[in-house]
Amino acid sequence: MENTYRILIAEDEPKLGLVIQEELARQGYQADMAYDGAIAEKLFNQHSYSLILLDINLPYKNGLALCKEFRQQNNKVPIIMLTALGEIQDKVDAFSLGADDYIVKPFHFDELFARIKVFLKRAENTAQFSDKINVGDLEIDMNKKTVTRAEKNINLTAKEFSLLVLLSRNKGKVISKAEIMEKVWELSFDTGTNTIEVYISFLRNKIDKPFETKLIHTKPGFGYYVREAPLS
Repeated sequence: MENTYRILIAEDEPKLGLVIQEELARQGYQADMAYDGAIAEKLFNQHSYSLILLDINLPYKNGLALCKEFRQQNNKVPIIMLTALGEIQDKVDAFSLGADDYIVKPFHFDELFARIKVFLKRAENTAQFSDKINVGDLEIDMNKKTVTRAEKNINLTAKEFSLLVLLSRNKGKVISKAEIMEKVWELSFDTGTNTIEVYISFLRNKIDKPFETKLIHTKPGFGYYVREAPLS
């Protein structure tokens, strides 16, 4: 079964990058490839990534500059540096800019993929138990059971709140109607009604309608997802 993680690979060695990308795809990950810093920056701004593999010696914009930029924009996404630079100062520089891990080339692929799985699982657990969930200017406070957008309070019913939490905790992931029915309504079968569509409409009226940027999206035939921009 294909998982929903999306990984950015920024690597200027085409053969190495392709091997990593193909193996990630084989394991069920969606992996985007960038052979220079400019493309990596563009992809990062277009998509929501679960993890980033980042080389340092990239054309146009090096990995350290990208690491700093990515970390400023997203303080949670795991960043693993993949580089031939193995001096202590290189590692110190990378960690000081926000890198989570540092792997020196040449490396064993088994070790790389093992670390990827560890960071993805850790990020998933952190998101699951976070007191607050943020998607753009939307904030859900799990302790207070409140929702605000652009610092404006939004009143939701219990079911609307549960549906929004499910979608927001899985930011960028398309959630099927069957999964929504099971996790929000605790039903493992299709009721034959348009209940989910009705509640999605309720949420859109409260979450999206008053604002220019729409957060709740539909992938026809698949389900719904929350994200600052539609999936490409």
